[in-house]
Amino acid sequence: MARYTGPTTRINRRFNMAIFPPNKSFERKKYPPGQHGPRLRRKVSEYGTGLNEKQKLRYTYGLTEKQFRITFERAKSQRGVTGEIFLRLLECRLDNVIYRLGFGKTRQSARQFVGHGHICVNGHKVDIPSYNVSPGDVIEVREKTSSRQLATRSLEESTARILPNWLTLDPDGLRGSVSRLPEREEMETGINEQLVVEFYSR
Repeated sequence: MARYTGPTTRINRRFNMAIFPPNKSFERKKYPPGQHGPRLRRKVSEYGTGLNEKQKLRYTYGLTEKQFRITFERAKSQRGVTGEIFLRLLECRLDNVIYRLGFGKTRQSARQFVGHGHICVNGHKVDIPSYNVSPGDVIEVREKTSSRQLATRSLEESTARILPNWLTLDPDGLRGSVSRLPEREEMETGINEQLVVEFYSR
């Protein structure tokens, strides 16, 4: 599966938020990255504002444009507030749930963890990162030494991360479950999803 492999600090600087784990060289500045950044005073158009918000959300969850657009179309076909449904579909992806539970240090590492077959959902091996979990689903690390060592190490490195209320975690059993679907305030902050909806509705 395609994934972003370019400079991450540049993306963080571009959107002025830590979309990717910041390294030592990352510092927030009031101007964009690049040699012309300090002198760049270009006014952002309405289209540009929507594009920036869309890219910010896409980079956050690590999807290609095609995957992102397909997910949006799924959200648009459902009844309710499209922006909120869209965020919920992204949040309920298996790779994101693994990240939220702490079995992956980043969303990229969580995606790799799922893709390499280390995870079971309701007792069945699932190696599709885009698999959408549902309330009542039980997600656990497989009974392989390598799988459990990787998950344990990630949990130890993710102790500062707050577990969202819609998930439960049994760290000793390396098992988690989905209690319910997430509410808007429990999902990704710093994103105006309505701008993304308006961008795709042009």
